[in-house]
Amino acid sequence: MTTADSIPANEPAALRVWVDQRTVFLELTDGRIIGFPADRFKILKKATNEQLQKVTLELDGFALRWEELDEAICPDHLGTIFSGSAVVDESNTAGFARGSDKAIVCIYTAAGGANRQSTGVPFSQCLSFSTDRGRTWTKYDKNPVLPHIVASNRDPKVIWYPPQKKWVLALYLDGNDYALFDSRDLKSWHRMCEVKLPDDSECPEFFEIPVVGQTGESRWVFYGGKGLYLIGRFDGCKFTPESGPHQLNFGNCFYASQTFNGVPDGRRILVPWGQVTLPGMPFNQMMGFPIELTMRSTADGLRLFALPVREVETLRVKKHAWKDALLKPGEDMLSGMKGELFDIAVDLAPGRSTEVGFVIRGTPVVYSAEKQELVCGDKRGHLAMIEGRVRLRILVDRVSMDMFGNDGRLYMPMQLQPRAEVPALSLFCKEGVPRAVTMEVNELKSAWGR
Repeated sequence: MTTADSIPANEPAALRVWVDQRTVFLELTDGRIIGFPADRFKILKKATNEQLQKVTLELDGFALRWEELDEAICPDHLGTIFSGSAVVDESNTAGFARGSDKAIVCIYTAAGGANRQSTGVPFSQCLSFSTDRGRTWTKYDKNPVLPHIVASNRDPKVIWYPPQKKWVLALYLDGNDYALFDSRDLKSWHRMCEVKLPDDSECPEFFEIPVVGQTGESRWVFYGGKGLYLIGRFDGCKFTPESGPHQLNFGNCFYASQTFNGVPDGRRILVPWGQVTLPGMPFNQMMGFPIELTMRSTADGLRLFALPVREVETLRVKKHAWKDALLKPGEDMLSGMKGELFDIAVDLAPGRSTEVGFVIRGTPVVYSAEKQELVCGDKRGHLAMIEGRVRLRILVDRVSMDMFGNDGRLYMPMQLQPRAEVPALSLFCKEGVPRAVTMEVNELKSAWGR
């Protein structure tokens, strides 16, 4: 939440705060009042009723970039609320809109049997909608809109398909099996085709993406929870794979990702679920860093490439740069570098070195010139040299780092367990004298202003 004296004019601000029966309330400048149970948060839960009465507004600037409101959709007789997706119903196909406010429609899995109210009820797919920008939600009174099909069918991802003016839903069924459905109104769904995705399950994603450098050419991508993806064509009724499954990520900090539809500049932006260990924190795991996906031609055929969204450049505060620098064994040009957050880019010519790399807050990131692969912990990904050189980009956060090779051909998001007693960054090599054709280390500020 933001305070009234530190925000843009069009951004709601917190005017006052009070506590009533262990519920914390905030009054905002746009007239809304938002409440949340104090006992939901570990720190507030420990406070006595007397201590809670002393809560005050002490935020400085943007405390939350993603405005966290109260719980939106609560469990009911159909089940606990599992994952799904949300769309803006621009043409009011479902009839939920009120006046000029377009409806946001959430399509989610009701996990029957996961709470007492739904004992004996199978998994199904349901709707909930909002006509006030997501502040309040109303469940559709005729839920479920897609009854149980098989096993723990779940994780509906819905997109708008303009050529036929209809909605398309990708759903996980069981094992490695998925299916596609269509609807004109988000309420009545028809099964179109099945999709089999070997070695992956859960959390489907389905989208069209242009092929870079080939005007008018595009392909459809279908992937699952682990990011194994198929490339193919979709005629509005059937998805026909042409290649795959291919591996999108080679790290250990990626699952159940989703991409944004309708980004104004046409980018395909992906946000993964970052599976990390966060000892001592009052929250569980995190959202990974947003990346931009592109489809490019390679010697192996069409493949997805991944790079950090360009907005990360707005966080850069200090740049260190080198050109044609020799990385001699025992010498470390990064010695003395301090900080937690970095954006590192290097164009590396290994020469006769068998290994060259960084140690980032105690974690080695190694490029093996012999095997032509990038290695971090027990994860590795093929990364071939191009004319004797390899390009690396490493985005370092507090408990994770995202590594990219050869302009996004390799994507390796990794957990990071930083060690306070070691240097923030260091360089090393084995044998030979590799050369950094160019290298930049940008120190970053926090996106939260802290």
